[in-house]
Amino acid sequence: MSTWRDRWAHAFAIEDAADETLEADEQELIERLAEFVVRRRMSSVALMTLESSRPLNFVGSQALAFLSPLLTLIFNSSDVDRFIRLLEKRRSVDLICDTILELENARDD
Repeated sequence: MSTWRDRWAHAFAIEDAADETLEADEQELIERLAEFVVRRRMSSVALMTLESSRPLNFVGSQALAFLSPLLTLIFNSSDVDRFIRLLEKRRSVDLICDTILELENARDD
């Protein structure tokens, strides 16, 4: 019985978000996205959408991967791939929200 338990002990484990590191291009993509949102004064809507979809960020990244052939008609394919990789990380929504809030607060000052 202990071998069965040992095999399934980490079957549904979620990796630690602290182990995830952002690459420089991912941080730059977050900055560009946040600037886009703040410049168009869509911070409230973007934050509400990001916060409500937080549990589904990985599923959303997979949906974007499925739609990537269509998205590359509008956006740069390397940006689409970087955004998909970014959303696969658990901390990505927190970082996007924090960056939007920082830029919004800097704009208000």
